[in-house]
Amino acid sequence: MKFNNPIYENEELTYQDVFLFQNYFDGYSRSKVDITPIHDLWTHIPIVSANMNAVTGKRMAETIARYGWLGVLPQDMDINTLIRIINEVKNANIKYDTAITVRPENTIRDAMWIIHKRSHNRVIMINDKNEPIWIFSEKDMANLDQYSQLWNLKTKKLITGKLWISNRDAYHLMDENWISSLVIVDDNNKLVWILTKKDCIRQDMYNPTLDKNGKLNLAVAIWINWVEKIKPLFDMWINIFVLDTAHGFQKRMIEAIKEFRAEFGKEPILISGNVITPEWTKALIEAGANGVKVWIWPGAMCTTRMQTWVWRPQFTAVYKCSLQAKELWWFVRADWWIKEPRDVALALAAGANHVMLGTTFAWTYESTWDIRYDEDGLMYKENYGMASKKAVELRNGKQDNFEIEKRWMYREWISKSKIYLREWYESVWDIIDSFTTWLRSSLTYVWANNLQEFNEKAIIGVQTNAWFVEWTPHGKVRK
Repeated sequence: MKFNNPIYENEELTYQDVFLFQNYFDGYSRSKVDITPIHDLWTHIPIVSANMNAVTGKRMAETIARYGWLGVLPQDMDINTLIRIINEVKNANIKYDTAITVRPENTIRDAMWIIHKRSHNRVIMINDKNEPIWIFSEKDMANLDQYSQLWNLKTKKLITGKLWISNRDAYHLMDENWISSLVIVDDNNKLVWILTKKDCIRQDMYNPTLDKNGKLNLAVAIWINWVEKIKPLFDMWINIFVLDTAHGFQKRMIEAIKEFRAEFGKEPILISGNVITPEWTKALIEAGANGVKVWIWPGAMCTTRMQTWVWRPQFTAVYKCSLQAKELWWFVRADWWIKEPRDVALALAAGANHVMLGTTFAWTYESTWDIRYDEDGLMYKENYGMASKKAVELRNGKQDNFEIEKRWMYREWISKSKIYLREWYESVWDIIDSFTTWLRSSLTYVWANNLQEFNEKAIIGVQTNAWFVEWTPHGKVRK
């Protein structure tokens, strides 16, 4: 990457301060562009989910792994919860989504309570033999007595597909029967999974993130005092760890990295952070980290920057830290402030190997919290920061109130906020489609066939705020 005007090389710049120049492209289609990360970590798309309690759990990690991304489970999870979630993700099908089931005696209220647990928005009625009887959408249950039992609603023949059905055949079967979701059964007619029409298309476009055993892969975040949590996870084929603390350039972080390597050797991938300068990046990599998270405080839920005034504009932080990491043959991860596809493109152009999404994922069906409704009936989820009062309370639930109150004194983030489901972005699938499509377009505009070329060929310009506003769409936007 280089600047169009060299005088900006040492300016402190945000993503909104910069833009990419167009270049000649000699390819034929953006679908042929390779967006596999340079250090791929078994991923196929350079995006990971944030290790936040309000973002990444079983549903998130399972879903994004199917399409080439990587989920990072939060460091606050106790070991028993971690083991349960990892087992469930590893045992999930790499192709089909997990079905949500009810029994004939369940009520509409029961079904509506769980229907938004998955973005396919379907519940499947099964009998005692685990055979599917019927499939329901929210529309099927609208305007009915919520205490009606579901067996009263079955009206038509259930259409099913076998495990071995191809994506094309499944799509045409749904098309011919005017349905958007297909119940998948085994040869004994036992319910296995569920498949949507969009799944059929996506499975021809994306490759899953798998571990060495061919199971869906995920990563685990850990605190600096990591030892007791890590050892049981190696037997479960967890090979990527994120050693996470807000201020990564400290003695205890460097000690923890060295202890990790002494205990587990060079094979597992260890990403540590957070830092914002090349000097700090070098220190962590030389201590034994493979990658470094770059970010201090530009987040939707974080108040620390405004109160401490310790921070750095993210584009410059990623650019400077990535130069240092490359000299040591490793990488940086751009953590936070990724709100739109353009931010992904700019972070990767600046040299990041992956970008991490937090709040952008918090409003999706797959994030950890349940759907709630406001006074207007609009769906939202609750989001909160990892150093907020709520996070401290959950993290220290076994402490007495006196100790919890002391820890509350050090809260730094917004404790909670309503994050409304965004139209066309309700699911991480929608975000995958949008972000990867626009990233591929960015590569073609720069004339890059892969992310290595993208970083090498990107020419960055600096813009005023007036330029930024001028380039945004001016049509009426639905709120």
